[in-house]
Amino acid sequence: MSDTLSAPCAYEEEIKKSRFAAYAAPVATIEEAMAFFARHSDPTATHNCWAYRIGQLYRFNDDGEPGGTAGRPILQAIEGQDLDRVAVLVVRWFGGVKLGAGGLVRAYGGCAAQCLRLGPRMPIIETRQVICRCAYSELPLLKSRIQQAGASVEAETFDGDGACLQLRVPCAALKSLERTVADITRGRSPWDVS
Repeated sequence: MSDTLSAPCAYEEEIKKSRFAAYAAPVATIEEAMAFFARHSDPTATHNCWAYRIGQLYRFNDDGEPGGTAGRPILQAIEGQDLDRVAVLVVRWFGGVKLGAGGLVRAYGGCAAQCLRLGPRMPIIETRQVICRCAYSELPLLKSRIQQAGASVEAETFDGDGACLQLRVPCAALKSLERTVADITRGRSPWDVS
């Protein structure tokens, strides 16, 4: 199981007179990653290099640095720490001393890795959406059991027959919570997993 960041983080370092600033954040979509890069890029900087990984989707950008010396090392820092759903931007202000290809790889990858090490983490828990129903009298007990299972109520609607709940349930708790709901509702509740 992978982790993600629970909050954005940043790290700055000077390497041979060049200033490097790394910014990292949790992201759920490519659009979120690109918006994060746009917000934190500095037009006065020499290079704004970045990478993201969201499940099987990944991309990186060297922004004018020699190919493979900036974006790929940032992506390797993400993967090396077993992180997912993360975007990292490393901004460089050139200080007059060339670092060479190996120096660039170490600078970008090292700065990104240190930023990620300092960031707060949380495990990624795979969830599914579930729709179920219950009578009004069963609702308090059902909500209590939902919370105990680590699930949450995303939406609820009410009608003459009772409540319809839209749940977000951890995959590991799907079967046991389904049995619990069946017990509480005496088998009358549908359990629609999507």
